[in-house]
Amino acid sequence: MLSIQLDPETEKRLSELAKRTGRSEDDCARELIEEHIDDLEDRYVAEMRLKNRQPSLTSQQVRKDLGLEHSTTSSPARF
Repeated sequence: MLSIQLDPETEKRLSELAKRTGRSEDDCARELIEEHIDDLEDRYVAEMRLKNRQPSLTSQQVRKDLGLEHSTTSSPARF
């Protein structure tokens, strides 16, 4: 079971939403969490990566690291 403290304005909005939709506050809160937890996880991961940021790579460096760099001596493809 989860117990959370909400600021008064958020608690009021949740209560009004529950009344308008005929659902319980628990149901509304559960749905909000379940539908938005992926976004929150993504945000936290992005913030962590920005905080521990490594130097940026050029697209040429990425292609080379992935083995996708084409030799400049190869002849162009003919169709």
